[in-house]
Amino acid sequence: MSRSPSRVVICGAGIAGVAAAYHLAAEYGLENVVLVDEGSPLSLTSDKSTEAYRNWWPGPDWAMTAFMNRSIDLIEGIARATSNRINLNRRGYVFATADAGKIPFLENMAKTAEAHGGGAARFHDTTQSAYTPSPERGFEVDLTGADVITDPHLIRRHFPYLAPETVAVAHARRAGWLSAQQLGMVMLEAARASNVRMVRGRVVGIDTSGGRVRAVHLEHQEEFQKLAATHVVLAAGPMQTETARMIGVDLPIRAERHYKISFADTLGGLPRNAPMLIWLDEQHLPWSEEERAALAADEEARWLLGTFPAGVHGRPDGASATIVLFNHHGEAVDPVFPLPEPEHYAEIALRGMSTMVPALKAYNGAPPRPYIDGGYYMRTRENRPLIGPVPVEGVYISCAFSGFGVMASCAGGELIARYITEAALPDYAPAFRLSRYQDAAYSALLTRWGDGGQL
Repeated sequence: MSRSPSRVVICGAGIAGVAAAYHLAAEYGLENVVLVDEGSPLSLTSDKSTEAYRNWWPGPDWAMTAFMNRSIDLIEGIARATSNRINLNRRGYVFATADAGKIPFLENMAKTAEAHGGGAARFHDTTQSAYTPSPERGFEVDLTGADVITDPHLIRRHFPYLAPETVAVAHARRAGWLSAQQLGMVMLEAARASNVRMVRGRVVGIDTSGGRVRAVHLEHQEEFQKLAATHVVLAAGPMQTETARMIGVDLPIRAERHYKISFADTLGGLPRNAPMLIWLDEQHLPWSEEERAALAADEEARWLLGTFPAGVHGRPDGASATIVLFNHHGEAVDPVFPLPEPEHYAEIALRGMSTMVPALKAYNGAPPRPYIDGGYYMRTRENRPLIGPVPVEGVYISCAFSGFGVMASCAGGELIARYITEAALPDYAPAFRLSRYQDAAYSALLTRWGDGGQL
């Protein structure tokens, strides 16, 4: 379609929008693609990522696993083509628990992942079991699926830094992390080399007269501009709800604030070769008796003695830094920028992570010069993205990537390109259309959905 008369305007230059531009122009040869944003590309929330990826997803079917497998295939292709400029590794995700009652859950998750195409499930319940650690660097690794280890000696041998009460781990193998900034820049550079134009401006209106998209109206520094369009892609990240309302579409998505802390791990609490680590148990933060008494006496701080949810996770970052996330606040909010600074977040996150990695207790909840940032997870009820057409001819959405925008970006961009160029669609495409909510069977499934794979 290199001579196509199509004029595509992509609203949003986060990683979802950049990936759509990359696939449309650099991979599918479409001309006349414009990428619009009022800020710099890859800057609003795309640069706040934990930069991780995984094909480990819960059910109720195979769609998310297939989608992520495809995205990882594409990411690996970019890594190979650029001599791994994106610093892709495959260290994996390690889910750990001190609750023996969760062992059946881990085993079932591994079997479910296998059934959905995530790779073989392997179980290790003796010291002699043949478990293979993941390499520290590189991504050309044959192992996929997951290893569930329940032998305590094997856990201590391979993960000596985990809490001694750990009774089981599940090591998901087609997982790890990369440089999200470099992934975004590789795609952006290729898009620009394929004549994608960048236009600075805020979307203030979308012309849909006659039932199809006609143009996008922008405002920049009190000047207005009209971009004619045959196709529009709404990939506005945290601004997606209000952008979609410009065409009369209300999207079933919500915004949640999520933060992370990074700090110089000068004491070496988390080994540099560790995988992504996730603690599966609820917990009470590890306070000293003196601290506990002081908190109990302070009415405003007493909540810090309460139960915190499962799911604190973290990983090493480079030669000395460590990144920790603790999503203990999942309420829906209206996006505002800059994000409000969360109360006691650095201390809560580090103390929570120290339950899993006790060596981090050496910081006593106060890491040196902690840096806190974050963004909004835009998510649907079941935590699946929205990718595809909406009930306005020529308009497509690419959104609701929650905490998996970087890892999903390549498959999401490719899917948008396939829709617009009318190429064959993958089998998983229907699972991410907005129209799925009009299906009675899908609506019934939502009532018993279960785990959405949120970390």
